[in-house]
Amino acid sequence: MQPEELCRPCRCLCTDDGQGHSLLFHITGNMYSQEYLKIDLAALKEGVTVFEYDLGDDYFEAVEAPEVRRGEVHVSVSVNRSGGVFRISVHTEGTVHVPCDVCLDDMEQAVSADNTLTARIGEEYSEDEDIITVGKDDPLLDISWFVYEFIVLGIPIRHVHAPGKCNPAMIKVLEEHSAARSGEGDAEEPVDSRWSELEKLKTIIKD
Repeated sequence: MQPEELCRPCRCLCTDDGQGHSLLFHITGNMYSQEYLKIDLAALKEGVTVFEYDLGDDYFEAVEAPEVRRGEVHVSVSVNRSGGVFRISVHTEGTVHVPCDVCLDDMEQAVSADNTLTARIGEEYSEDEDIITVGKDDPLLDISWFVYEFIVLGIPIRHVHAPGKCNPAMIKVLEEHSAARSGEGDAEEPVDSRWSELEKLKTIIKD
């Protein structure tokens, strides 16, 4: 296959390394279209086909999900066809912009993850726990949402700025609010008399 030819599985410019590996030219973020992340499984040859994507802000905007709206992520998708079964390995690596858990300002968060999917061609589209089935009349596997989920799963549960990088104005407000709540708690909550008696008993035992 010559580089200027259009590759049917992904409808993008590809080249063939002569060993059954179709290496997809990088798709940059400002070129993104959801059509690029649809793979024609029926058109893939036996063996491994590799697709490479560079996704940017417009990809995250197109997905329209709240967790991540901006980022630059490289995605490598390796599809190993064995008969009617397609084993798909997805590697995601890059940075995304998420709100800091402390000051709520946007921060860059590194992400890196490896995930897998298994697909086959059947009568109609369905998703089970173990396998995705695409219809034989429309054997396109749209991986755009799966890629997004894998990126989000790669984000740590807690994400905060490096020390000293949080919004100082927000940190000041949080400290003042925390101090105020601490003072209110000390003044408002009377000690239950039963706990007072227990404390007395503990003192007697110690003595």
